[in-house]
Amino acid sequence: MSYGRPPPDVEDMTSLKVDNLTYRTTPETLRRVFEKYGRVGDVYIPRDRYTKESRGFAFVRFHDKRDAEDAMDAMDGAVLDGRELRVQMARYGRPPDSLHGRRGPPPRRYGDYGRRSRR
Repeated sequence: MSYGRPPPDVEDMTSLKVDNLTYRTTPETLRRVFEKYGRVGDVYIPRDRYTKESRGFAFVRFHDKRDAEDAMDAMDGAVLDGRELRVQMARYGRPPDSLHGRRGPPPRRYGDYGRRSRR
């Protein structure tokens, strides 16, 4: 359970993305709520890089896919900390390490700055 990076051994787990969390929702709270549906392997709440606050969503990873499906069916639309949760299967894994956590287009190569085509 963490607010930081997920553990390296999540490859064989099924991930649910849980949206619409309050900023005070903790990994422990999510684990307690989702464990009713099966064995939870990890709870990860991404944090803003600069403010360190929760980004308002989490990933709950189950060891068994059927347990994850049961949790998704039961928890989608459930209320936690006064908010209606949106729960779905996570669609994508983490971005490749080669991006170094950047978003947007890749950085320019040396020599590309100020270059303009002349026609």
